[in-house]
Amino acid sequence: MEWSVSQRESGLLVKEFLQQKQLTKRAIIDIKFSGGCITVNGIQETVRKKVTAGDKVAVLFPVEKPSESLIPQDLELSIVYEDDHCIVLNKAAGMPTIPSMLYPHSTLANGLLYHLQKQGLSSTIHIVNRLDKDTSGLMLAAKHRFSHSQFSKQQKQAGIHRTYTAIVHGKLQLDKGIISKPIGRNPQSIIEREVREDGQYAATAYLTLGRKQDCSLAELKLETGRTHQIRVHMSSIGHPLAGDTLYGGSDRLMKRQALHSSELTFWHPFKEEQMSFHATLPKDMKEFWNTSE
Repeated sequence: MEWSVSQRESGLLVKEFLQQKQLTKRAIIDIKFSGGCITVNGIQETVRKKVTAGDKVAVLFPVEKPSESLIPQDLELSIVYEDDHCIVLNKAAGMPTIPSMLYPHSTLANGLLYHLQKQGLSSTIHIVNRLDKDTSGLMLAAKHRFSHSQFSKQQKQAGIHRTYTAIVHGKLQLDKGIISKPIGRNPQSIIEREVREDGQYAATAYLTLGRKQDCSLAELKLETGRTHQIRVHMSSIGHPLAGDTLYGGSDRLMKRQALHSSELTFWHPFKEEQMSFHATLPKDMKEFWNTSE
């Protein structure tokens, strides 16, 4: 990363200048002691040097080493957007995001690592927003630690906006609504969540896009990001997602939960502009909705 020092920033210590560029103290220490370096006008300097207007301050981040357990695999990925700092993907249903005991290989992370290494990049995998295995749609990943820290901060401040499209059982009566119910882990399951008084605050807004005799098409926006939030909330009001057998849905005609991450909007901290992406419904959800009565 490289920045030009403005008149307003003249006289700052390099450390202060970098902190204004959103580098944390921890990141600066990591650069100093883990193989990175800081230069001013091409000359390596300490963080105690003062900068003047017109100086070029550059940071070379330490080389990232991916986990030895994460194996790069040549997998088909649908890349919607990519630059030096981030990558937006349209994840297929059925593909886990990261390896686990049940799915040690063929995950999006395996394919993404292969993609980065093919570009000659030495980086680990930085997933910003994760999707369940059977949820399809848009995901954001950072391409280095610094961009990951920027996106993570934005996510904590609710600056990354996600919109989902779902097909639910039953006819939604309201055109729109907000489900505000706390969600916690079901003590009888290591996977399942449920609405419970001692759970964490969770809120989901929904907009009814269409109604048929036995199902409805809905747009959903998350105020919070609890595990299985949309699935739990829609089930709690008597409208589980089609195909979602874990939360009361039927898989007779839809073989996975009918949930798709259809829109993703975020502020790009390096390009300094708002970016928005849209992904149309995948084939299985389209066919299910079009053939429903």
